[in-house]
Amino acid sequence: MSKENPFSKDTYKGISSKQAEKLLLIHGPNSLAEKKKASAIRMFFEQFTDFMVLILIAATIISAFMGEITEAITIIAIVILNSVLGFLQEFRTEKTMNALKELTAPTAKVIRDGTMDNIPADRIVPGDLLVLEEGDRIPADSKLIQINSLQVDESLLTGESVPVDKSHDSKDDPEGKKSFIYMGTVITRGRGKAIVQATGMNTEMGKIADMIQNIESEETPLQKKLADLGKYIVFGCIIICAIVSITGIIRGEKLFTMLLSGISLAVAAVPEGLPAIVTIALALGVQKMMRRNALIRKLPAVETLGCASVICSDKTGTLTQNRMTVRSIYTWADRNRKKDIVDLNKSSIDTASKFVLEIGGICNNAVIINNQQEKERGIKKIKNLFSKQEIKFGGDPTEIALLEAAINVGISENELSSSYKRIDEIPFDSDRKCMSVICELKNGERYVFTKGAPDIILDKCSNINEVSGVKKINSAYKNEVLSMNDKMARDALRVLGVAFKKLGTARYNKNEIERDLTFAGLIGMIDPPRTEAKEAVYKCKMAGIKTVMITGDHKITAAAIAAEIGILQDGDRVLTGAELDELGDSGLMKVADKVSVYARVSPKHKLMVVKALKKLGHVVAMTGDGVNDAPAVKEADIGVSMGKTGTDVTKEASAMILMDDNFATIVAAVEEGRVIYNNIRKFIRYMLSCNLGEVLTMFLGMLVGLPIPLLPIQILWVNLVTDGLPAIALGLDPPERDIMRRRPRGAKENIFSNGLLKLILFRGTLIGLSTLAVFVSVLHFTGSIEGARTASFVTLVITQLIHVFECKSERKNIFEIPLFNNIPLVLSVLCSLIMILGVVYMPVFQSVFKTVPLNINDWALILGFSSLGPVLSSFLRVNKEPRRK
Repeated sequence: MSKENPFSKDTYKGISSKQAEKLLLIHGPNSLAEKKKASAIRMFFEQFTDFMVLILIAATIISAFMGEITEAITIIAIVILNSVLGFLQEFRTEKTMNALKELTAPTAKVIRDGTMDNIPADRIVPGDLLVLEEGDRIPADSKLIQINSLQVDESLLTGESVPVDKSHDSKDDPEGKKSFIYMGTVITRGRGKAIVQATGMNTEMGKIADMIQNIESEETPLQKKLADLGKYIVFGCIIICAIVSITGIIRGEKLFTMLLSGISLAVAAVPEGLPAIVTIALALGVQKMMRRNALIRKLPAVETLGCASVICSDKTGTLTQNRMTVRSIYTWADRNRKKDIVDLNKSSIDTASKFVLEIGGICNNAVIINNQQEKERGIKKIKNLFSKQEIKFGGDPTEIALLEAAINVGISENELSSSYKRIDEIPFDSDRKCMSVICELKNGERYVFTKGAPDIILDKCSNINEVSGVKKINSAYKNEVLSMNDKMARDALRVLGVAFKKLGTARYNKNEIERDLTFAGLIGMIDPPRTEAKEAVYKCKMAGIKTVMITGDHKITAAAIAAEIGILQDGDRVLTGAELDELGDSGLMKVADKVSVYARVSPKHKLMVVKALKKLGHVVAMTGDGVNDAPAVKEADIGVSMGKTGTDVTKEASAMILMDDNFATIVAAVEEGRVIYNNIRKFIRYMLSCNLGEVLTMFLGMLVGLPIPLLPIQILWVNLVTDGLPAIALGLDPPERDIMRRRPRGAKENIFSNGLLKLILFRGTLIGLSTLAVFVSVLHFTGSIEGARTASFVTLVITQLIHVFECKSERKNIFEIPLFNNIPLVLSVLCSLIMILGVVYMPVFQSVFKTVPLNINDWALILGFSSLGPVLSSFLRVNKEPRRK
């Protein structure tokens, strides 16, 4: 339904409906375009092209060919499970663009054909005349032509927590930046009109959407390492099959028999359960992280965060509390020191300071909200520092901070509203840079209270409030106040000046009431750091992880917060977005390792920084909450979003969500990631050592002309049952004490780094030789092939169950580590022992696995050779993981 245009002085009346239809055909709808997506069916079948998956499919065919249907069914079940998980993760990431679309305004007020009407936002075209009011979400990038005390919350795009004052044709804004408003941002105060300049993908929001879509997804370090591992295993299998088959044929064995023997060796060499156990370990890690307030959206992110070497963090809402807070006040009555009012109580604040805060509370449009209003509006909830009660505020963040400060020092809401009855107001104006209210006391006297930019307020003052009373202001007074203003600004405080004047009871001239004021004091505000952020940054430093602040805030503000938290150290650099433009990509690469703070940056700068750090070899984590963070969050190796204050766009682009918006939670996630990766290395070590032992047992036995030491059914039983339970239990191993004092792993670090391959080869060889030695010994003394195979079968199991405890640490031997701090591991070993005893001594299983009962001499031989491995390892092992000094 149309309404009469409320602005009578307009020279621009907008466009006609016919013009709008033509422009819509030219520019297209005012919406965010999406690139063509792959179909769900294609997305699902692409999961089966992974190299490790192809290995498992080949193993399935081999098992079916050998008649082991149970084996084949087990392997194919693992393949399908992994593929479904991968499909679900990829499908969920496609929601990113839908979340971004929801941030655009659904409808907008425009003037067409001389009347105002509400139309769908996607029908807006360049040239449309928008009518804007407080609370409106801006539907398109536009240029203001008329304003009335207009302020816009642009934190969605810039990350700045303070609303931006808008103006048009301002002398101090020659480029006209203050007259531009952007799609997705919100009007927090005032009203105005604007002409649409850009719509859809041509807006700043559209450019961000385009950046998100053009970022190619990369494999995580763990995915790359497992893919490489799969290649090594396949290559080894081909060689083994070829050698065994050719050797047997040369010795005169039947071709078909030797091919089957080679295939059985290949089945023994491929760790069928490895992908499933990796998935289980990551899933268990997800559950543990959830208990620590970190929600993992993508399983590989658990490991990736554990090897992060740089955390790029947004300032507002991540390292800071995302709400303005009064930190200090200055009055001439107490000019020799600043006072931090956050720690003050009602009895310790002096009269002059309390009066300054009283003015801030009176000259203020913020309100305390009741429950009904809270339902209708988005309300900030702030705990009163002294009563510990939750108070709900509505209004401008700066004015909320002033009102909260006044209440916290004992000035009641009733005192502010009842004692000083407002009768008139001169609202804030970006040209005047101040706001005044006229209040009437109960005795009929009237006062004017003013707040604004300190230099502006001082120019309007002819007096100053001194200890002994009101005195005439002079240049010395003004210089000292301005000096204190500069000092507070250097401390990254946003400073306001407050003043007052007694009007008496006579009529007043509204055009003259802001003259001859009495200066009362300065109020310094800041978006304060989170209390736990400093400790979290310190822990990151001890873990060898560099924390980098990337923010849209002013350079001085960012540097001060970073220094207070501990991010900015001596010798570190601070760069602005303008300086990044001058450096370019190549210049940034040279200095990126020395920069701890990036200020006044745009979304493209954040992407630029993340890309530079990745090119330097860092594994980069990027935290963020606003839409402006989404491209960088998606580009990073591990994207971290805020659960409470984060936008849906950033959450969908991220791999991990902090449910409590707490930077300290990142540290807990880093620790958990490191523990999980170490545990993955533990069971890779265990499984490959065991499989190598099986291969050597078969290979060497056949090579020297012995009967086959192990039957295929026995090998499969060991792989699927004995290896599986202990390997899964290793994923639950508790962290080693110095886990957070080690250097992060490099992005290109091999899964076998730090001597792991040497440990696998050494211990796998001992397992194989011990098993073969028992087989030869029993065969020699008894002449029973069934007894020799049973003894070697049991030896293989026992050596593996002993070795699982060795795998608990890469730096200590079995005699130096706590054996019983992982109860699931102990229980899994006991379970495997019971199962092998059942296979050996229960007739129903003897016929299936071709085993015979063992006597005391057999067990003595088995235990003797099984204990040889850990004893030799403790004496000969030279591998030691380097410690962080």
